[in-house]
Amino acid sequence: MIKPFSLFVGLRYTRARRRHHFASFISVASVIGIALGVMVLITVLSVMNGYNKVVREKFFAVAPQVTVYAPKESATLQALLDKHPDIVQTAPFLSGKGMLVAHGESVPAQVMGIDPSQEEHLSSLAKKVTQGSLSVLSQQPYRMAIGYRLAEQLGVSVGDTLMLLTPQTTVTPLGMMPRYRRFVVGAVFATHSGFGFDRGVVYISLSDAQRIFIHPEFGSKGYHVSIRDVYAAPEVSRQLAQTLPIDNVVTNWTEQYGSLFKAIGMQKTIMFAILILLVAIAAFNLISSLVMIVNEKRSDIAILRTLGASPATIMWIFISQGAVLGAVGVLVGVLGGIVLSLNITDWVNLLQHVLGVRWVSEDVYWVDYLPSALRFSDIVLVALIAFGMSVLATLYPASLAFRTQPAEALRYE
Repeated sequence: MIKPFSLFVGLRYTRARRRHHFASFISVASVIGIALGVMVLITVLSVMNGYNKVVREKFFAVAPQVTVYAPKESATLQALLDKHPDIVQTAPFLSGKGMLVAHGESVPAQVMGIDPSQEEHLSSLAKKVTQGSLSVLSQQPYRMAIGYRLAEQLGVSVGDTLMLLTPQTTVTPLGMMPRYRRFVVGAVFATHSGFGFDRGVVYISLSDAQRIFIHPEFGSKGYHVSIRDVYAAPEVSRQLAQTLPIDNVVTNWTEQYGSLFKAIGMQKTIMFAILILLVAIAAFNLISSLVMIVNEKRSDIAILRTLGASPATIMWIFISQGAVLGAVGVLVGVLGGIVLSLNITDWVNLLQHVLGVRWVSEDVYWVDYLPSALRFSDIVLVALIAFGMSVLATLYPASLAFRTQPAEALRYE
C-alpha cells in the first residue's frame, strides 16, 4: 500500500511545475548527464570489444596458437598430437632467418617452410592471399608467398624474381660466401594485422625449406598446433610438455603476445572505471535537486503527515521520484548507446572521408577502422550500475524528508 501511493505522489512531483526553476534545471541536467554517461560508456565498451575481437581474429589468422619444436620429424609425433582432445589441427613447419634482395633493396625476413595442403586447415593464410595462390608453393619449386608490405618495399609482385640469402656459407675460390637461392614470387598476402606478418615473414614450401636449411643450427622445425580454446593454450602446452619426449619444446602465443592482450583487457577495465565515475557524478547531481525539492515541499510533507502518511511513506515518495529520473536517464542513454555502437564504424569512416583525415591507422592501432561489437551483457551491467547509483543518490534527500516534523514545517505557513 505504501509503495504504490509513494510512487503515485513521486510521479506527480516529477511532472508538477516547480516554483524553484533552478531545482528543475538541476534535475534535467542530472538526467541528461546520466544519459550521456551511459551512452558513452556503452559505446566505449563496444569499441573495446570490437577492437579486441578484430585484433584477435587477425592475429590468430596467421600466428600459431601452440608450437611444438621437434629436433626430428616424426609421423608418430604428429599422430600423438592429433590424438589430444583439445587439439584441432597440426601442420609441420621449418623456419629460419634469411635476407631478401631485389632491385637493390635488402630486407631481413623470417622464412617459414610449410605444407600448404595442411596449413590451410590450420590458419587463414590462404584466405589472406590477394595475388597468386598459396598452392603454387608445393606445385612448383622455389616459389614464395610474401606480404604486401614487403612486396612494396622490394618492388616485386607475382612472377618477379628475388634472392634469398641464408646465414649458411659455402666455400668458393673467392672465400666463404653466403648461400643463396633465387625464388619466384608465387603469392602476395595481406593480413593487415599490424604484428609484422606483412613485412617480416615469407612462406615457402616445406620441401624447399629442407633443401635450404640443411644444417639444424640454422633452422627450427616442428609442428604448429591449433586448439579449441585459444585461451587454454598455457594449459595445453603444459600437458604436451609432460607427455611428449623430453627433447621437444612446447611454446604458445601467450609467451610472446600474451602481454598485449592483457593490456587490452586492462585498458577496457580502466576505461570502464573512469567512465562509471562520470555516470556517478551525474547521478549524484540528483542529490542537489532532490534536497531543493524536499525544502520546497516541506508544507506538502507536513500535510501528508497530518493526513496519516507515515515517515516511511514520505521517504519512499522522494526515492521514487529520484528513481524515475534515473530510470529516464538510463533508458535514454541505453537507446543512444545502442544506436551509436551499431553505427559508429560507418559514421567515423564517413567523417574521415569528408574531412580527409585518417584517425585510425593500421600502423598504430593494428586496424584501419574503428570496430564495434555490442554485447547485451555490457548493456545490462551499465544500466544496472547507473540506475543503482541514481537510487543511492536519493537516500540522503529522502532521509531529510523522513525527519521532517509537521509542526515545524507549518510554523510559518
